[in-house]
Amino acid sequence: MSVMIPTWIGGDLVAVEKLEAHERGLRHKAVSVFVLCGNELLIQRRAFGKYHTPGLWANTCCTHPNWGEDPAACAVRRLEEELGITSLTLTYRDQIEYRADVGGGLVEHELVDVFVANVTERVAVNPNPDEVMDTAWVDLDDLIEWTRSMPEIYTPWLRIYLEKHAAQIFDRAETLL
Repeated sequence: MSVMIPTWIGGDLVAVEKLEAHERGLRHKAVSVFVLCGNELLIQRRAFGKYHTPGLWANTCCTHPNWGEDPAACAVRRLEEELGITSLTLTYRDQIEYRADVGGGLVEHELVDVFVANVTERVAVNPNPDEVMDTAWVDLDDLIEWTRSMPEIYTPWLRIYLEKHAAQIFDRAETLL
């Protein structure tokens, strides 16, 4: 069954199949979640079965809302579907637009609603193996350095978030890079 996502064509927001949106590089809606415990960020390594960027490390959760789905509801749904995480309080942080080549002739051109959850202790994860092959809690400052020194193991969007949008995502007064 194909997934229809909110996509702009000629100024109109329409439902387009997800793969088609990526093949054509169409601007579409997306959601990204960052779960933080102090200065540690929960990241995930995408499963090898993913149709783009398999095996690369990404932020806690990233996805596309279904047609007609509220972004906050989408974030909650995908945290549970991908990582088995429930009952977090998500805070809307900002909306970010980016465009990135993700390989195989596919382009992510996303208007992303960003959500952050700040937790006092590391939450347990139960990754869905069809979505996630590994998870890690990493120091945010170390991650920023690693994305610069080993960019090939991180998704393009994680690198963009950390390089260009870290201050607004992580609510820090200073620029991280």
